[in-house]
Amino acid sequence: MQERSPGFKLVLAGLVGLVLMIPLIMVYGLVSDRQHQARVAQDSITAGSGGAQVVSGPVLVIPYEERRVSNETVNGVATTRTQTIRKQLFLSPEQHKLETALEPERKRKALYETVIYLAQMDGTARFVLPDDLSRFGATRDQLLLDEAQIRFGTSDPRGLRAVADVRVDGEPIELQPGEGVRSSGGAGFHGNIDWSSGEPLSVAYDYTLRGSLSLTLVPRGGQTDWKVSSPWAHPGFGGSFLPDRSEISSDGFTANWSIGNLALGQSMVMQEDLPPVRVNNFSGDVYTSSEPVEAASGKTATIRMVEPADIYAQVDRSVKYGFLFIGFTFLTYLLFDVVGGARVAPAEYLLTGAGLVLFFVMLLAFAEVMGFALAYVLASAAIIGLLTAYSAAVLGGWKRAGFIGVLLTALYAGLYILLSLEAASLIVGSLSMFLALAGVMYATRNVEWSRAGRSEELAES
Repeated sequence: MQERSPGFKLVLAGLVGLVLMIPLIMVYGLVSDRQHQARVAQDSITAGSGGAQVVSGPVLVIPYEERRVSNETVNGVATTRTQTIRKQLFLSPEQHKLETALEPERKRKALYETVIYLAQMDGTARFVLPDDLSRFGATRDQLLLDEAQIRFGTSDPRGLRAVADVRVDGEPIELQPGEGVRSSGGAGFHGNIDWSSGEPLSVAYDYTLRGSLSLTLVPRGGQTDWKVSSPWAHPGFGGSFLPDRSEISSDGFTANWSIGNLALGQSMVMQEDLPPVRVNNFSGDVYTSSEPVEAASGKTATIRMVEPADIYAQVDRSVKYGFLFIGFTFLTYLLFDVVGGARVAPAEYLLTGAGLVLFFVMLLAFAEVMGFALAYVLASAAIIGLLTAYSAAVLGGWKRAGFIGVLLTALYAGLYILLSLEAASLIVGSLSMFLALAGVMYATRNVEWSRAGRSEELAES
């Protein structure tokens, strides 16, 4: 009986490895499906609590009347027609100071959980009527100051809790739902004020807002100072402006923003309100307005309630290393076959590879119940024990099987280290592969890959 050449055995092992890429890709799809189910469950948890919140305001909306005179000819008679058109000016605060206390809370549904928060918003603002109104197409006499409105924007008003309190020059005003700021999608609340005096206006407000995933502020006007404190130890900062100062510890975080008008590039007075904003998160657009996409370009400051360990992201990363597990294990089997004289059949390659693929399914299943670290230990221990025992039969002895056990232990330990690293994962992984390749080259330096010989049994006979 003619024995297969080492080169043929290498090709055969490679073909089996390629076949195993199919279930590995299916596992990758399974991770994506479970991640989608988790997102759906999280959305159902936050449905009654408010989604990712975008807050803006306060903004003063001042109506004014513009008269237009036109000359018309009706039945050959020249007439002059006067139209009164009602328009609005949007006045941003000269100074705006806001303090936010974020209280996080975990909510769970079946296997899935998410983080919601309760934000206590306390702020003050100062409005000043500019003298140069003429460059905005209006004069002081045209303004209907007694019909002014003060508006606050919250993108998901379901999250408003208790009663909002707004005081203008120390006097409380009655608030109504709706007619919020456009940058928050037009949702929020407003109040009517009489600003007939036109003197500088001081506003103090506080309200409580429930939301999830992120909180975004749309700064506007002159100077905006925002201070946020929370016991959540894993914040993520995004948007157009990062905090000027931030302190993060195991007890929580504090962050301070100071945003000036020059950085915003906005006029204090506008004839149209600012367009809606779009805030991107790891799960997609956490707030999407019904406005045209090109309008969603406002400047924001965002805080995200980041989960410190997303099990689906970790499992997803580990599956991407699955081909390395199959490759290194098959190479070890091949070396025992070619160099050590042990015979490994294609079916034995296939069964061993199936066990390696099964590890990722077990990792995903266990991680949803007990967390990633413990799930990794249990799944890897089960597969190492299974394949070590099977290798004893395939390779003809426990000594060789012990080598397979040590190899798998090193592979799983190395993968866990790579998953724990961030910036250095690529360089550590590439160096490890280099050393492994060098070891294989050294072990096979005397192998004649194209040589074919007879089996030991026939040679002995």
